[in-house]
Amino acid sequence: MTQPTATAPAPQPAPAEPLLETRALTKTFPIRKGFLSRTVGEVRAVAEVDLQIRPGQTVGLVGESGCGKSTLGRCILRAHQPTSGEIRYRRADGEVVDLAQLSEKELKPYRRDIRMVFQDPFSSLNPRMTLLELVGEPLLVNHVVPKNQIEGRVAELLRRVGLRPEYLHRYPNAFSGGERQRVGLARALALDPRLVVADEAVSALDVSVRAQILNLMKDLQEAEDLTYLFISHDLGMVEYMADEVVVMYVGRVVETGPTDELYTRPLHPYTEALLSSVPDPDPNTARRPERIVLRGEVADPSDVPPGCPFNPRCFYAEERCRTEVPALREVAPGRRAACHFAETLQLRGIEELGAA
Repeated sequence: MTQPTATAPAPQPAPAEPLLETRALTKTFPIRKGFLSRTVGEVRAVAEVDLQIRPGQTVGLVGESGCGKSTLGRCILRAHQPTSGEIRYRRADGEVVDLAQLSEKELKPYRRDIRMVFQDPFSSLNPRMTLLELVGEPLLVNHVVPKNQIEGRVAELLRRVGLRPEYLHRYPNAFSGGERQRVGLARALALDPRLVVADEAVSALDVSVRAQILNLMKDLQEAEDLTYLFISHDLGMVEYMADEVVVMYVGRVVETGPTDELYTRPLHPYTEALLSSVPDPDPNTARRPERIVLRGEVADPSDVPPGCPFNPRCFYAEERCRTEVPALREVAPGRRAACHFAETLQLRGIEELGAA
């Protein structure tokens, strides 16, 4: 009797090349004092960040307020000029361009490909412009659509984000916060971008409206083949939206990994503390999250402590942590962490932290 032949496992497809990648991206702001505004120091808002965003992916960027999330997003958009490092963007033809080195004139074609949805829908829309002018302005400036066709194009964009075309000639003050954020999405989508940076896009909205906007963003991603950098301090929303999570602390990336794995088994003590702050959405369950209260304050980005920046607040810190800066390194396949003891620490995931 012949033995059955074992079939070889099917080869896994190679991961797509990054749509956008940052390498050692750094942004500092000078501290000036005195009558002559002399530079006496600097704030290191973003410190040597390595980040990869693949096509069709949603990358969640999380951390406490002031950790550099928004500054990183604005550097990627080149709203801020990076101090050093690279922003490698892969064009549709496969050529890779370093956006950090381009002049304002050279950047113009790429501003169509990378767009932003801002945090505050009330201040990000000009109150003196109608929806037709707000959404149609990018089309007009970039000469995408003839002037006599802009109204029809804007009407179609409004339909895509769930607003009625009859609203074309109304002003932003006629709309609620959720409706204004839909206008912001329509404005971002006007130029058919490849990457959308959503900077706390739903944090200013009522809780009842947030889910509607998040679901809309997911639907648009599937329909338009969009890629998102989703910046938020709310880990619950990031868990729902993101395929991969990047955790920042005082301008540095301290951990990255697929969402399910990072939430189940964090590799950095800071990530464990963040996960402990996620509330249970079901008030009827017996689950009571065990909150990890960090000691001290967030480090000053203008005066970062020696060694690991997190060491003054870390319950697991040892002498090495106070003298040696940990490198962001691969600890497991697809997982990176900037912790000397990432392999040995037994940190708790969101389920263990929420055990009754």
